[in-house]
Amino acid sequence: MRVLPFLTALLLPVAAQAQSVPCGGDFRDFLRGVSEEAVAQGANPAMADRFFYGLRQDPKVLKADRAQGIFQAPFIEFSRKLISQDRLDKGRRKADEWDAVFDRIERDYGISRGVLLAFWAFETDYGGYQGNFNTANALATLAHDCRRPELFRPQLIAALELYEHGDFDPATTTGAWAGEIGMVQMLPRDIIENGVDGDGDGHVRLKASVPDALMSGARMLSGLGWRPNEPWLQEITLPAEFDWSMTGLETSLTVAEWERLGVAGRNGALDDGRLQASIILPHGRGGPAFIAYPNFRVFFEWNQSFTYVLTAGYFATRLEGAPVYDAGSPAPGLSGPQMQQLQRKLQARGFDVGEADGILGAGTRSAVRKVQAEMGLAVDGWPTAELLQGF
Repeated sequence: MRVLPFLTALLLPVAAQAQSVPCGGDFRDFLRGVSEEAVAQGANPAMADRFFYGLRQDPKVLKADRAQGIFQAPFIEFSRKLISQDRLDKGRRKADEWDAVFDRIERDYGISRGVLLAFWAFETDYGGYQGNFNTANALATLAHDCRRPELFRPQLIAALELYEHGDFDPATTTGAWAGEIGMVQMLPRDIIENGVDGDGDGHVRLKASVPDALMSGARMLSGLGWRPNEPWLQEITLPAEFDWSMTGLETSLTVAEWERLGVAGRNGALDDGRLQASIILPHGRGGPAFIAYPNFRVFFEWNQSFTYVLTAGYFATRLEGAPVYDAGSPAPGLSGPQMQQLQRKLQARGFDVGEADGILGAGTRSAVRKVQAEMGLAVDGWPTAELLQGF
């Protein structure tokens, strides 16, 4: 379920990518070129030959890649679908079962167990489904394809490095269609840079070892900028007279400043008043409201979908005892075709919203806020039929 964290690579024009990184052409010739590059970087020639010899293109990988889309469902719908009582109960059982590992993570990295449990749950259902694509073939297929070779060619070479270390078998290692491996879904280069032998057996095995997977995930989050022992997300209440234009991740104030504006925790006090934070209204002023602390932004380094990230952050709080959010009474959102129509109108006005794909992403939200201000509407970033009709 993970969306690749390299969003800028996804958006690069194919022609620009192809000029900088070799791709396409005869598949065997392509693999030979990758092998030669790996050997030039220090790989063992005999092992490189064995690694690349049996690789094959996988058309199912390309089909999955072309069908990929950032999650379109709005937060309330998406979160209710992903967060079941069974998933909560299972997460709490896993927290008890692996209590010593989570204690070590909290001690060494300052990352709360709810965060790792949330990713573990959403990525692979606590390791129950890790993907059945041959990883080496998937990486070779995507590296050969000229859509994002600059992302996947280094990952293919990294898989060879794992093979040389005895931690990867090109014939049997399986995972997600995009080459991610293990219980928390990490790409080969991430494993090399952040892999931790959590169970002390001399190897990093993210598919079979829970300590290895959780410790490696924690180290990766730490490397992405996680601030130890700080919160990430909290549900809040806002006063009726609140200035909605101050909401959104673009605006950041200290917690103390937000409190002076009437922001309060819905279930307990807000955290350290010195922390910077932003107010998130995923469904506009009528829906649930959250305060996002600095660590919330680290989630976007793991996954670029706003809906996924907010759901994961919220689920992490639920796993640690937070109650169900107050859904409120948000104004009805736009359908997919309506969102595309809005995006085309925004494009015609000169706003950069990317492709008119029907997805309420960061660019569209930002443009919506500007148009809401122009139209004298509440500036909460939530597009409605009123906004669409007002163009």
